[in-house]
Amino acid sequence: MNTGALWLTVVALGLYHGLNPAMGWPLAVANGMTDRRAASVFATMLPLGGGHFMAIAVALAPFAWLGWYLEWSRAIRIGAGLAVLLFGVYKLLGRRHPRMLARIAPTRLAWWSFLMATAHGAGLMLVPFMLGLCAQSGPGHHAIMPSMAQANMGTALQIATVHTLATLLAGIGVAWAVYRYLGLRMLQRVWLNLDAVWGASLVLAGAAGIGLAMM
Repeated sequence: MNTGALWLTVVALGLYHGLNPAMGWPLAVANGMTDRRAASVFATMLPLGGGHFMAIAVALAPFAWLGWYLEWSRAIRIGAGLAVLLFGVYKLLGRRHPRMLARIAPTRLAWWSFLMATAHGAGLMLVPFMLGLCAQSGPGHHAIMPSMAQANMGTALQIATVHTLATLLAGIGVAWAVYRYLGLRMLQRVWLNLDAVWGASLVLAGAAGIGLAMM
């Protein structure tokens, strides 16, 4: 898979995360309805996006450093893909959300978003694609550790930024549509439980990572 296809995958996963109600856009709708202000919808999405960004960055950073140490060996890429795949199987078998998420105050949106994205493996899902991008764009094998690590960390932050912007775009879009046109009654009639789809997407992402490493 070339660099362009990898970046498109990062964006596509961001749009998918943004559309998933588990990532928080219903909170933006609820705040907009409560305050009767459209601005509250957008104001709620910003801290949700910040928490999502941190969850992605925290998940990618260790692999960026470890990738230098192992010189992007096939073993770590296969291992990362396998980890994502197994986490997807776990999410398919056990779909309950961690109880601690229910104890977080509604005002702490960024913290809630960070924990929700981490619990769902949002950052882990991107690891195989980050490894592929770093392998294609990073310095040569003889680069010293600081330059290699900095390049990998830069790529990880770029991925987290692009992915989060796509997530915010999709989340704001669906939240605004529900707030402005569809209303909460639509959510009561047509609620999409994406837990199974999320688990399956993790399995697919892991399998794709393994496939990329074997190429």
